[in-house]
Amino acid sequence: MAVMKVIEVLSNSDKSWEDATNKAVQEASKTVKNIRSAWVKDQSVRVKSGEIEEFRVTLKISFEVE
Repeated sequence: MAVMKVIEVLSNSDKSWEDATNKAVQEASKTVKNIRSAWVKDQSVRVKSGEIEEFRVTLKISFEVE
């Protein structure tokens, strides 16, 4: 039986939500081993002068505890 743990991670990108998600998983994988899944809990944008300036995501990252 595997024991899983879930952490919440915030990330941002000036390109897209997908890019923000990729950045979060890549950064988390530097210190967290055995990542199994990532669930996008929330998405938002920061707007300036009527234009999207930044894409933001909140992720739940699941990993197996050894």
